[in-house]
Amino acid sequence: MAWPDRLLAGSPYPLGATWDGLGTNFAVFSAHASKVELCIFDPSGRREIVRFQLPECTDEVWHGYMPNARAGLIYGYRAYGPYEPQNGHRFNHHKLLLDPYATRIAGELRPSDALYGYRVNSPRADLSFDRRDSAPGMLKGVVTDDSFNWGDDRPPNVPWSDTVIYETHVRGLSMLRQDIRPNERGTFAAIGDPHFIDRIKRLGVTAVELMPVHAFVQDRNLLQKGLRNYWGYNTIGFFAPEPRYLSDNTPDEMRIAVRRLHAAGIELILDVVYNHTAEGSELGPTLSFRGLDNASYYRLVADNPRHCVNDTGTGNTVNLSSPRVLQMVMDSLRNWVTSFHVDGFRFDLGVTLGREGHGFDTGSGFFDAIRQDPVLSRVKLISEPWDIGPGGYQLGNHPPGFAEWNDRFRDGVRRYWRGDDGQRADFAARLAGSADFFDKQGRRPWASINYVASHDGFPLADVVSYAERHNEANGEDNNDGHAENLSANWGVEGPTDDHAILDIRQRLQRAMLATVFLAHGTPMLLGGDEFGRTQKGNNNAYAQDNETSWLDWKLAQSPEGQALTNFTARVIALRHRYAVLRTTRFLHGQDKVVDGIGDIAWFDVAGEQVSNGSWDDPGEHRLVLRRAGRDVDGGISILTAFFNATGEDHRFRLPPPGLPARLLLNSANPDAAEHDLEIEEILVGAHSVVLTLSTRKV
Repeated sequence: MAWPDRLLAGSPYPLGATWDGLGTNFAVFSAHASKVELCIFDPSGRREIVRFQLPECTDEVWHGYMPNARAGLIYGYRAYGPYEPQNGHRFNHHKLLLDPYATRIAGELRPSDALYGYRVNSPRADLSFDRRDSAPGMLKGVVTDDSFNWGDDRPPNVPWSDTVIYETHVRGLSMLRQDIRPNERGTFAAIGDPHFIDRIKRLGVTAVELMPVHAFVQDRNLLQKGLRNYWGYNTIGFFAPEPRYLSDNTPDEMRIAVRRLHAAGIELILDVVYNHTAEGSELGPTLSFRGLDNASYYRLVADNPRHCVNDTGTGNTVNLSSPRVLQMVMDSLRNWVTSFHVDGFRFDLGVTLGREGHGFDTGSGFFDAIRQDPVLSRVKLISEPWDIGPGGYQLGNHPPGFAEWNDRFRDGVRRYWRGDDGQRADFAARLAGSADFFDKQGRRPWASINYVASHDGFPLADVVSYAERHNEANGEDNNDGHAENLSANWGVEGPTDDHAILDIRQRLQRAMLATVFLAHGTPMLLGGDEFGRTQKGNNNAYAQDNETSWLDWKLAQSPEGQALTNFTARVIALRHRYAVLRTTRFLHGQDKVVDGIGDIAWFDVAGEQVSNGSWDDPGEHRLVLRRAGRDVDGGISILTAFFNATGEDHRFRLPPPGLPARLLLNSANPDAAEHDLEIEEILVGAHSVVLTLSTRKV
């Protein structure tokens, strides 16, 4: 195209590069810049061919309009202003900057000293100004046309009480799938593959939660070790899918995957990282936000703004107290809902997002903005309720409308099934939806996201196979990752041929999976745990973009893998079948359902209600939970779960009033068919769970 002499004024809204069919409007926020230039590159993205000054600045938004500029144009920015690190300003027009609102990203970041705003190897320690051009090795934005034929797509709108989440990774899910074309492995094409959708549909999953898919960059120090950032918690583009996850290089591949999931009634939840960016600490590179307006985009130490506040442990903290930065986060979230039809978000280090200058605040700008938003308040919202800043553990303290990852459930369940003393009371609280944390402000049991394994830590098979972490491959002398995993190896560290040990491990995996799906709250299954995937003892596989992290589908096809998958599907099906297992309200044993039977009650092995004094018996590792409630057909279902965390089989007496019971599930004998019980006692195997059903008509 013929380039104009200068840009037209354009508009400060919307932010980003917006193609209207006749040209493109460019708008970018910077409160402290003195000038911003738009740089246009050739189709390869390697050569800058023309540069324009954005002609207008309105309300701290720099903007300009280029007639005839079409979708596909590759661009970046250069920002002029003070280079005063001691005052928090890091402007350096020699550094090409990625548009924070770029919806598609071209090229691959090539790490070099030129990406830094200061002389990395300077003998002086004053962050001296660096004049090297970073453009050759920088990512660039691409003007996009976001039109897409969604047809009759509509969100499944699965009620929270019916939700079953499957946490997985776009790349790791399919890299070892031989039935997928090589170029589509590790991409959204595989997420939308009918074989995967049919598999999780049969499993009973209602929502797929993907680890970060926003465009991210590789850590220089990892590349120097021959490793890669696999997890993706290193965002550089909050509006663009990670290019490696698109086999056809277009965002429409993700939209097609979403549409296919929706057609199967399955929701898509994105794990999103708005608490920090890939630019790292004050010594990190200048890639986008730092060069556009460091003092606005990041929280800086009040009495020494040369340094970033580091509540995230990654070097910087996004400043959501800035209205324009908060707007960027809200615009990003709405973009994923409106342009990609995603159904919810899991917020990494959600406590950081709720921080104001005085600390964590449920009335923070972020929480207020998202809760009143007519689009975002209607999707599923999940917070990771901690960070490393002061007062950083906030489980149960998020505002209504948010669910929260419940690590107390994870840890309590692991302790109980490991056989730790004195765990019965805490185990009961977790089974009852962790009401001690969430039963306030009208919140419901679904607010507790219940899991025994997630991407962060051991997968379930390793919880019962390793007593210690084995992270040597991460290159940090096995010092990274959690030191205490609440795990046990049951006699041998790692793989073994000992059938007795293998039997215990298999029993415990089934028992913990059953606990997750029989508890009140929202169950979450780590992808691969349904067939026993292992990371070989690595509990911090963030840098392992290899077979350590990828799902091994050959294991899924093994007899053991198929058996565990069938058991997982069976217990999920029971959850879907009986409403009392997914109650929409907290139960406290105060409501009588039928014949003097309360909505919830706890019993011991003798069939007697657990007394106040015996809850804390350190040596008691057995428990019975009975719940009663109405089903959709109007009848009364009474479900009784027997938990035996000891190493021996035990006979449990059925709680009174001795109604006829039917065995629904026995994790010690997972293939046993449902059948009626003719006796008043039931044998519960070592390390196992039994579930029975009694019914009454009303």
